[in-house]
Amino acid sequence: MESSSESSFKVMNQDFVKLDKFNGTNYSRWKDKMMFFLTALKIAYVLDRSLPEIPVPKDDDSNEVKVQCKKREEDELLCREHIMNTLSDRLYDMYTTVKSPKEIWNVLEYKYNTMKQGADKFLIMQYFDFRITENSSLMDQIHDLQVIVSKLHDLKVEVSESLQVGAIIAKLPTSWNDYKKTLLQTMKHSL
Repeated sequence: MESSSESSFKVMNQDFVKLDKFNGTNYSRWKDKMMFFLTALKIAYVLDRSLPEIPVPKDDDSNEVKVQCKKREEDELLCREHIMNTLSDRLYDMYTTVKSPKEIWNVLEYKYNTMKQGADKFLIMQYFDFRITENSSLMDQIHDLQVIVSKLHDLKVEVSESLQVGAIIAKLPTSWNDYKKTLLQTMKHSL
């Protein structure tokens, strides 16, 4: 039977394993890739919040229980090292004293999910505050607005096409007022 560390070595040598360093800005991507990697290694289970602590070994434990405890300890160590190996130097230094991979995972998840929620709110504000100016290419600015809409879509915030068109018209500079009126009338007649 193959040990977790042998399995880990085989998986790491596969071409599909490309784990970026987590630097604090790419949490969702890093988390998904890391979870896929740990699952392929069959050690992701150690991050399960409902998994009980490793029991303290007793002299009268059966060999099977001793083997299971040893495997779990090895899997936790391997999981921790894989997580730590993908952290930026700054984050590595911050979590180097934490021995439990579950604790590292939970702290990262709490911290960066909270930050992501703040970023999500900022993105929605960005959409509402977006204005088209005359000192840049109109198509470039519309592209920028479409990027914001695409990011909102990733957050499961749907912005209908008619709302996008209305937003673009409403966000045109005042020098476009005559054109805005024509577009709005055209939209009114097509509804």
